[in-house]
Amino acid sequence: MTRILIVDDEPQMLKALQINLQARHYQVSVAGDGRQALMEATKNPPDAIILDLGLPQIGGMQVLQALRAWSAVPIIVLSGRSEFADKVAALDAGADDYVTKPFAMNELLARLRAALRRPTRAEPQAPKVVIGDFTVDVGGAVVRRTDGGITAVRLTPTEWRILAVLLAHPGKLVTGHQILQQVWGPGHEQKTNYLRVYFAGLRRKLEREPARPRHLLTEPGMGYRYEP
Repeated sequence: MTRILIVDDEPQMLKALQINLQARHYQVSVAGDGRQALMEATKNPPDAIILDLGLPQIGGMQVLQALRAWSAVPIIVLSGRSEFADKVAALDAGADDYVTKPFAMNELLARLRAALRRPTRAEPQAPKVVIGDFTVDVGGAVVRRTDGGITAVRLTPTEWRILAVLLAHPGKLVTGHQILQQVWGPGHEQKTNYLRVYFAGLRRKLEREPARPRHLLTEPGMGYRYEP
């Protein structure tokens, strides 16, 4: 059954969309804010996403950009923002379609069917990378031992989102502010202690020698870098 993730902070809108999609035999999951949307997309990858832009905690554009770092899932923006610049920005960020509220349900459903029919684009930025003794599949949210052994690592949703940002720019510096904004949202750019804690945990889980990391590097005073 085709899985659809609906992301909107209006409970009535979520309910209406959920009822209409389930009536047409879609499997539906919902999220009321950006952070919940990223967690749900990581844990239960959908076949398509209907995404509002005006979200609390993490805005819809940040959600869109974070998803496009590791996923090619069709994304239809459903927003009350009707300005041409908003549409262009969303489409340039990776949205497949843009529907303005208020909207006709039949039109939205037709656009959803069209998005699902399109061939899936190539996954951006090679979603599988090797870190220490592990192969990290960001798109599939799976860590496997490179020797074929049983998976021994479990990453939290936040750890996956941090990795998705970093691995989308192999060999390049990503500032702490960039990571904080994309993972936690605007207003958290100064909370660099978050990153110190999470990177220490990621190194313990993925690096052969956490005290002397080979792949998940800190550039003091500047940011972080994934070195292939």
